[in-house]
Amino acid sequence: MRITPSILNADFARLGEQIARVPSADAIHIDVMDNHFVPNLTVGLPVVQSVRAATDQMLDIHLMIEDPDRWAAAYAQAGAESVTFHIEAARGPVRLARQLRSLGARAGVALSPATPAGAVDSLYGEVDVILVMSVEPGFGAQGFLDLVLPKVRALRKAISSAELDIWVQMDGGVSVETIERCVEAGADTFVAGVAVFRSDDPDQMVQTLRSLAEKAAIKR
Repeated sequence: MRITPSILNADFARLGEQIARVPSADAIHIDVMDNHFVPNLTVGLPVVQSVRAATDQMLDIHLMIEDPDRWAAAYAQAGAESVTFHIEAARGPVRLARQLRSLGARAGVALSPATPAGAVDSLYGEVDVILVMSVEPGFGAQGFLDLVLPKVRALRKAISSAELDIWVQMDGGVSVETIERCVEAGADTFVAGVAVFRSDDPDQMVQTLRSLAEKAAIKR
């Protein structure tokens, strides 16, 4: 069970300090948005490069951008250990996944809430992470969409049947109230922004979420 706090809800004026407050995190999740694929504009490559210089923690990049085929490789070259692109945006997803892996990064593919699990059928064996959006992509602090849980179950069943080692990551509305449902459905990696960075003790929240996930996994 992996907890990857999203800096989307951190204080950008003190980003280095904010990241240092979650030493127990399994990775730092960075949402890159271009105001084209999603209606929001966040950080880009220069900020990721600065974060890379400021921390040794794993960087988990989520590209919510219109042209990942052009830009994704640069994030792997900047030292990000995991780079995820959206299946809805990529023109050559297999080629892109292979390129990211060739650069030493874990390759991830993301699905928006309305995108079915079958959209990534051609990518089993090509990716290391499948990210399921449990909110509409673009903004933090949205409510969790339970309607995506059957999709998570379908993905986990396919991964298990193929005997592949692929992380199933949930992104959006993950909290102490929702994480156990996500685990029950088959997720093992969790993006939490509001729950972590708006808590009094962000690192304690990381540990709490992981503990809840581990307990739920035992019952699964």
